[in-house]
Amino acid sequence: MLSIREEKDGVVFKVRVQPRSSKNQVAGLFGDALKVRLTAPPVEGEANEACCAFLAKLLEVPRSRVEIVSGHTGRNKLVGVEGITLEKVLKTLAL
Repeated sequence: MLSIREEKDGVVFKVRVQPRSSKNQVAGLFGDALKVRLTAPPVEGEANEACCAFLAKLLEVPRSRVEIVSGHTGRNKLVGVEGITLEKVLKTLAL
């Protein structure tokens, strides 16, 4: 089950990033985190930026509303998305 919580202005959930993949995609769950494969390499924040941009497009919110709350240098991240409900995230991800 995805570790996700609703906050006053949006949601926060765990993400496990796999950089240097063949394409950007959601690859199911990794424990209690959403597993995301990204084409970007894990250098100079490229994978972090790609992760935020990918999730923004997937969840249909502006890029400025997606941020990495913690885990900037590791594969395990905590991502915050403003202006979206818990139900919409779960429905979009179909988990």
